Amino acid sequence: MKSTLGFIPSLALLLAAAQSVIAGKAENFFARAKILEKRATGSREPFKHPVLQERATDLFLNNKTNPFAVNGTGIPEVPFDIGESYAGLLPISSSPDETRQIFFWFFPTTNPVKTDEIIIWMNGGTGCSSVGGLLKENGPFTWQPGTLAPIQNPYTWVNLTNVVWVEYPIGSGLNLGTPNITNEYQLAQQFTGFYKNFVDLFGLHKWKTYFTGESYAGFYVPYIADAFIQANDTDYYNLGGISINDPIIGDTTVQAQVTVKPFVDYWSNVFYLNNTFTKYLGQLHNDCGYQTYLDKYFRFPPPKEQFPVLPDSQSVTGNSTCDVIGITMDAIAEINPCFNMYHITDTCPYTYSVLKTFNDGYSPPEAQYYWSRTDVLEAIHAPLNSTCDADILFVDNEDNSLGPAQNGVLQRVIEHTGNVIIGSGRLDFLLSTNGTILALQNVTWNGKQGFQQYPSQNDFFVPYHPEYTGGSLAGAGKQGTWGSERGLTFYEIQLSGHKLPENTPGAGYRALELLTGRIKDLSQPSDFTTQEGDFGNSLLSNKKDFYLNRFAVL
Repeated sequence: MKSTLGFIPSLALLLAAAQSVIAGKAENFFARAKILEKRATGSREPFKHPVLQERATDLFLNNKTNPFAVNGTGIPEVPFDIGESYAGLLPISSSPDETRQIFFWFFPTTNPVKTDEIIIWMNGGTGCSSVGGLLKENGPFTWQPGTLAPIQNPYTWVNLTNVVWVEYPIGSGLNLGTPNITNEYQLAQQFTGFYKNFVDLFGLHKWKTYFTGESYAGFYVPYIADAFIQANDTDYYNLGGISINDPIIGDTTVQAQVTVKPFVDYWSNVFYLNNTFTKYLGQLHNDCGYQTYLDKYFRFPPPKEQFPVLPDSQSVTGNSTCDVIGITMDAIAEINPCFNMYHITDTCPYTYSVLKTFNDGYSPPEAQYYWSRTDVLEAIHAPLNSTCDADILFVDNEDNSLGPAQNGVLQRVIEHTGNVIIGSGRLDFLLSTNGTILALQNVTWNGKQGFQQYPSQNDFFVPYHPEYTGGSLAGAGKQGTWGSERGLTFYEIQLSGHKLPENTPGAGYRALELLTGRIKDLSQPSDFTTQEGDFGNSLLSNKKDFYLNRFAVL
């Protein structure tokens, strides 16, 4: 009894102390949260590119290019100088009667280390096409969804090299003329006609040309690159390589349907589908032969045979029961009504954008789309009757071409350049990472079919760097994985969706450095090649001390 009584005061003291500790922890927790919030946002001033402010002369301005010159301080809603640029329409041939014209916007680089090279960017989707990518992804100024105004983009590709955003093909974006093509070979030939006129206009003869793009540009870019190879004319068509992210390159059923069930399983905590539906989805996956297809062909190395083409479940004659991507999207939309198949972690409400949204969300009645404004079109020499939402690109709106992974087109580009990069955002539901890899396993290049190992052996490293503005941020450190075999590099970024340069601009910039030969691989622990100063990346050889110092508890 004595010992028990003697314990009671001690217990009371312990309880009181514990309560004090608990209260202290709660208070400290929220105090720390505020510190972390400040550390995350920092004291960032609006980013102003010093080269833009200091440059006194325009590099490409002459009598021929003057009609295309854009007033860098005259872009509506943009409160800063965007620098030297040229925009307008050029015909797809040398015929004086040519009515089909392609819109471009060309930005000479701000990089003081000049090189005779140019990047061509193409968005894949119909409608506003590449100028949409300029405004949301990799242009010198961006206007992100949910933000009040445009900002200078620290991660613009113009910081690295010369870039031209091209509306393509005829029928998309700000172009003029009626589409008259039925396949990608014709599409590529029309581009070579436009590009010859572009090279002559700006005197870019013999310049190394790199193609980049995403989504349906997975068709455009390899076919156009192949046309450059076939032209055998390095004065105009000097191909350096291609880089495409989240591309459609093969059979649509294989890329979009076969891997839906594994994708849903991987992200089950995000989709939060009930057991009844997941069981139903598993049954469809098996009944439609998708699991059997994966078991046989999603192997490393793959079987040495051409993969069979599966029935198109979305065609008029197809079996809609096997449209598992559509069925799954309907189920997800019941749980998340604002589901975005291009970036699966998006939730309600829809984010307003000056561009047309991917989802059919609500837009205010008075909303004006940026690329449809007369003052904007006048500033960039675009046709004033543009609606920027055309979606007829082929005769009868049907592309009769096979994917470039199915007919030797992609193979020729890999073997000719030894410099093909394909990337994927893990949050992309429409064209999943494994769907793209499955399409590549059906391609033979440089003597072997497909990847011999799953291409994720290496960490994708994005350099640590200062952030100049809270309106444009990029993650650093390990962002994903990559692998490379026989001239083809494949990478995946964990927290990116379909629009990789928008979601993870640091990773997009790093991939461009690899494409243009600035770095040896995507694991290279060094600063961005256009940075000045030391931001700790050289310390990565001593990872333990580096990470302890960088992530020390406050």
